[in-house]
This record gives sequence, C-alpha cells and structure tokens, in this order.
Amino acid sequence: MRANHSPRRRRLLSGLAIAASAALMVACTGPAGTNSGEGGDSGGGGSDGDLNFAVITHGTQGDAFWNVVKNGAEDAGEQLGVGVEYASDGDAGAQARLIDNAVSRKVDGIVVSMANPDALKGAIENAVEADIPVITINSGSAQSKEFGAIAHVGQEEDIAGEEAGKRLKEDGKKKLLCVIHEAGNIGLNQRCDGAKRGFGGQVKNLQVDINNPTDIESRIRGALQADSAIDSVLTLNPQVAVNAVNAAKDANSSPTVATFDLNSDVVAAVQAGEIEFAVDQQQYQQGYLPIVMLKLYVENANTLGGGQPVLTGPGFVDKSNVDKVAKYAERGTR
Repeated sequence: MRANHSPRRRRLLSGLAIAASAALMVACTGPAGTNSGEGGDSGGGGSDGDLNFAVITHGTQGDAFWNVVKNGAEDAGEQLGVGVEYASDGDAGAQARLIDNAVSRKVDGIVVSMANPDALKGAIENAVEADIPVITINSGSAQSKEFGAIAHVGQEEDIAGEEAGKRLKEDGKKKLLCVIHEAGNIGLNQRCDGAKRGFGGQVKNLQVDINNPTDIESRIRGALQADSAIDSVLTLNPQVAVNAVNAAKDANSSPTVATFDLNSDVVAAVQAGEIEFAVDQQQYQQGYLPIVMLKLYVENANTLGGGQPVLTGPGFVDKSNVDKVAKYAERGTR
C-alpha cells in the first residue's frame, strides 16, 4: 500500500467519478498485487487480483493527454483490486499487434482507443471472438458497436468541434486555422469538420506532426504570416496549443487561440489570457470508467450506455472556471 501522501493516493481521493465508483464497487473488490504491461509505453497499475485488463491506446510516448488517461485506468485498478496493463503506440499496425498480444495472454477485458478503426478492426474482432469484452474510448465511436465492443466512452468529436466553432463565432472571429496533428486520425478530422459547421466563416486546415514541435511552430507561424486575415487558431492537442501561442508571438500576430484538451501548460495559458478556452473531454474518466465497467460486466453482466456512447464531454475550461480546474490538473486527473 502506498503512503497517503503519494500522487496516486491524492488522485484516488479526488474526483466525483472515483467516489461514486468506490461506493458502487466496495462489495466486490478483489485481492491486491501488481501487474505490468508490454508495449512502447507501458506500465502496471492497480492490483493483480482475479481479473486483469489491458488498456491499449494510440497515444505517443510522453503525451500529457494520454498520461492522464493512464492515471485514470491505473487508479481504478488500484482502487477496485484488479490488474491493469497500459500500453500505447502511435502506429496503428503496432497498436493492433498490442491488442493481439493481449488476446494471446487471455486478459479478462480490453480497453482500446480507435483513432484508426480500419487498422484495428481485425484485432478487435479477434478479441470479441475470444470472448474478451472490449470497450472503446476516445475515438471511433461510430465503429465501436459494429466491431463488437460492449460500450464506448468519450465525446462525440463532431459535436465538440461544432461547439468550439460556435464559441469562436460568438467572439466575432471570421477566419479560423484548424491544426491537425496526426494524419489518419478520424477524430481530429471530425473536430475540424464540426468546427467549420459551428464557425460559419472561413476555415483552413493545417496538417502538422505531433512528434516535431519545432516544425509545428514553424508551420503555424508561416500560415499566420502568409494570411493576416486569420484571427483564430484551434488546436486539437494541448501540446500543439502551446506551440500555437509561441508561433503567434513569433509572427507578431494576435489571433485568438483555443484548443482541445488540457494539461498544466494549457491551464496556465488560460489563466494568463494566452488561450481563450480549452474543450475538455475529461480524459481521466476515459481511463477510469472503462475499468469499472469491465469489472461490472465480467462479474455481474452489467453494461452502460444502452448502445449509445457514455459521454465524458465536451465541457469548456476558460477564465470563469480555470482556477478550480488547475489543482486537479496538477494531480494528473484533468
């Protein structure tokens, strides 16, 4: 058992989802231990009890967003007494192989993000055929049920994008640059498509590479310098949001910058007035809730959502609520 002052213990004591799930699951918590995962970015969480679940995402190593998802999954595993293995790989083929490896290890359930559903279809269907329950998270909700998953946890990306576009339109903005940081990620394209509908004005998409921050800043700076009419920038990742703020400064431009998702840098930038708002899909819940749902399904045949996604967003973090959110971002739960 970890000391009460550890970061994980502080996370376990915070959040409504944790408190609610603890009350729900206290009667069926299993024995404790540890388990470790495999893959490009893996780690054990929770306890090696009677059940072991694999969480397999498309996050790149060191991505602050996916670190929060991982925290949620591992905290749920520790609290509920189940083994949690976390692994991630930004390459869709490698992610599919991680799913196949989990199936071969006969885990009791799989949680998977589907940025590229077509590349993962075979691996997910193989898991379902092996009687391993699958819950999809974050992206790919439209294919989740088709592939045999028992539920999807996340936000509807097109709706979230539309709401972001509406907010920028209400601020009087006329021309928007939407920055896509992962090629082939359907959820990111859905965000920009939704933003275009909500914004109503001119929208230009810019493709960048999340793994090359210097180039991201260069490309955004170049776009702003080439078109002075761009008065707003929407990024789809918190790290890219910081790059956009820096690029605008270097370009001697002053567009309104908004972003999807949170990290501590984005929170600080919202507090400083450098970022107008962040679309918050509360990714900690995307890690935490599926572990609860899998335990309920395996032990009691319970499902959530009734065939519809279990929504964790969109919410918005701006000047009105950022100070409240800041302390949870420091804990790694927002």
